[in-house]
Amino acid sequence: MTKENVHRWPVEDSLEELARLANTAGVDVVGRLIQRLPVPSKTHYLGKGKLDELLSLKGSLNYSVVVFDDELSPLQQRNLEEILKVKVIDRSALILDIFVRRAQTREGQLQVELAQHQYLLPRLAGQWSHLERLGGGIGTRGPGESQLETDKRLISQKIHRLRKQIEAVKKHRTLYREHRRQSGIPIVALVGYTNAGKSTLLNALTQSGVFVEDKLFATLDPTTRRLTLPDRSQILFTDTVGFIRKLPPSIITAFRATLEELTEACILLHVVDLTCHNAAEQCQTVEDILADLGLADKPRITALTKIDLLLNRNKIWDEATAISYLSEQCHAVNKNTVLISATKRWGLARLLELICQTLSQNIPLA
Repeated sequence: MTKENVHRWPVEDSLEELARLANTAGVDVVGRLIQRLPVPSKTHYLGKGKLDELLSLKGSLNYSVVVFDDELSPLQQRNLEEILKVKVIDRSALILDIFVRRAQTREGQLQVELAQHQYLLPRLAGQWSHLERLGGGIGTRGPGESQLETDKRLISQKIHRLRKQIEAVKKHRTLYREHRRQSGIPIVALVGYTNAGKSTLLNALTQSGVFVEDKLFATLDPTTRRLTLPDRSQILFTDTVGFIRKLPPSIITAFRATLEELTEACILLHVVDLTCHNAAEQCQTVEDILADLGLADKPRITALTKIDLLLNRNKIWDEATAISYLSEQCHAVNKNTVLISATKRWGLARLLELICQTLSQNIPLA
């Protein structure tokens, strides 16, 4: 479910991404519905006619969950579930559900749990009692199942404890970063839209075995690997969580300690999946998030990846054409842009040379 997209993304693309998120969370998509409204209904999100249409589809589609492509208010969610008699979740809850599955380290699990509780807090005060009759599963993994009977006071206490634990982790990370800073080894941080191919590139560059899967948010926890550049100098590559449009604010807040790794980087290596038809929009989404994090002025290299797949489609790109295509809508594409294929290892030598050249320009450590 989505309303008319008022930003750069076509509404159909937005729904396609929502479907991929749902599939990643283990949900089979049986239908899609678009509502074009200037503003959503404050009480039901949908207009009455579209709500009646959705209700009428229940018999033929036999759906048990409805996922909305925006964050719903507690009132909207409760009213929709009372009418539809099925579980209703929004985009934020769906992303959080995926993060619960993907977090492997203790730090990642703490951050996801904090984000979940921050999401749940305004939805308490009786808002969750209706979920008891709707069963478990998507949108209720992790603390969602155990907090149905918990009041705001207990949730607030839990948030406070989680923040203290994350703060302790943050102090440890600060000491670790200080140690790295003293070692004098430059850091290149991989950033990009989720499933753009960052982990595949990290594996190709460092011969490491980082988990790779063709799903959104396949990897969540940060990974750092050492590499020797062509000039024989040492460098650290750090891979962080992939970005996505409409990223829940609670996720950005909870993962701020992890995202601080980006501030320590000498260079941000922005990986863009050139095979995606809305690559320019994805590229700009990443740049907007980086700007929100205060990283807009960080030195940047853009790697346009998966060009081998374009060749398989008989679509041949040269760098000038690709850069022109992306630069029309994404201001980050500049002279420090290279075409690569991580799986075929095309362009990796040139990418490493570009990193050497950028580092040699007397870039100070963050």
